[in-house]
Amino acid sequence: MTDLWTDELTGPAPDDQTVWTRPRDLEAERTVAASLMERPELIDELDGVIDPVDFSDPRYAQVWYAINELREDIQGTIAPHAVHKRLLKMRAEGRIPGVPFDLGELQMLYGEAMPASAGYYAEQVAQKAVASRLVDFGIRVQQAGMNAAFDENADLAALQAAFDNILRAGSETAGARKVGELVDDALERAVTPPDPGDRIPTGFADFDALTSGGLRPGRMVVVGARPGVGKTLFGTGLARAAAIKGGLPTLFKTLEMGDDEITDLIVAAESSVAQHHLASGKCDAADVRKLTNAREKIATAPLWIDATPGVSIPSLRNQVRTMVRTQGLRMVVVDYLQLMEAPRAESRQVAVAAMSRALKLMAKEFGIVVVVLCQLNRASLQRTDKTPTLADLRESGAIEQDADMVILLHRPDMYEAESPRAGEADLIVDKHRGGPRATITVAAQPHYSRFVDMAGVSWASPAATTSQEAAA
Repeated sequence: MTDLWTDELTGPAPDDQTVWTRPRDLEAERTVAASLMERPELIDELDGVIDPVDFSDPRYAQVWYAINELREDIQGTIAPHAVHKRLLKMRAEGRIPGVPFDLGELQMLYGEAMPASAGYYAEQVAQKAVASRLVDFGIRVQQAGMNAAFDENADLAALQAAFDNILRAGSETAGARKVGELVDDALERAVTPPDPGDRIPTGFADFDALTSGGLRPGRMVVVGARPGVGKTLFGTGLARAAAIKGGLPTLFKTLEMGDDEITDLIVAAESSVAQHHLASGKCDAADVRKLTNAREKIATAPLWIDATPGVSIPSLRNQVRTMVRTQGLRMVVVDYLQLMEAPRAESRQVAVAAMSRALKLMAKEFGIVVVVLCQLNRASLQRTDKTPTLADLRESGAIEQDADMVILLHRPDMYEAESPRAGEADLIVDKHRGGPRATITVAAQPHYSRFVDMAGVSWASPAATTSQEAAA
């Protein structure tokens, strides 16, 4: 939409080439205003984070005021036509200079609502507002210094007071709250089980029990494994559990395989038809029946596969943003981190750290689960039992720090021909922010391109769990 309100600043610039403009994030402002229509109670939740005067575009502040009035009489979502009617009333009463949006524009704005991420966008608006005030302050300082009538005592005192006001605004928008305001919520959480509808099921009963129902939105989950262990199978398994069984919109971003190969893995796992039968085109009548039975649930699932090569963080973020708005995206699986297009940086470690941090912020911003598959280095091969650890993550420092959960895959029978644990795989939850670590044993069925629960096997916390529970 064309910006109808320009916001150039007056005042002297440092030189003829510099143009003063206020920092602002119009996309964030639109998202906040749109989200208020869908969930008007967000006004209470955002109180203390943002003030209507923080909007650089006053039209969105006017929408805020209109919704705040309407929610006294309307419960739940406020339709665009109701907002438009209230804006007309406010204009007729002389409280606003004009009607900021027509009905069609409000309907378009409503379609951009992202209430789960409203808090994040409100913080962006508030931060830009503080930055804008700082720009204004800089101009004021320059004007004062160039004023022939400059008074050291009076002008410096006035400037100090103005700067103090900016500091206070910045500290308020930081969202600091006294612990006394938070303790009751903590006690309520202690006796209230998480809503299963807020979690993403994984398809593994013991794992979902460990995580109180599944993966938590807003978090980044790292899955690490050596080549050939099955990180792609595990990733497609998470996608199948979320989209096919759970009906939750999911994106599988493959950077290593084609979309046809990923589809074969999913079809094999859902139909229990051997993957090599699919690849060779030699399915018999029994296989065809299984495939036919599985087709409908796969075809109707909200699961997208994207095999576009050379994916960068900005392009992925734009895709996720669009799918959150249009499809209600709940989870994205990236296969795998080291194959993403890295930003320019002084070293590979710095580049991976930047990508890891960006993926973490993306999960928080959009309120989705971001599963990042990673390749482990060869250090585990030097150990007697070959069991991987957090330190085996390639460029592990930043990845380990950013991850809310790290799952390391281990298959003992890959390293021991006569292993007594043939057909087993360990899901080693080596980091679990806010929860216990554990090792969960599942069955590996690579011929069906999947991992499945093992009947009668429950997760068991390792000896170190007690002292490292809820590791940050």
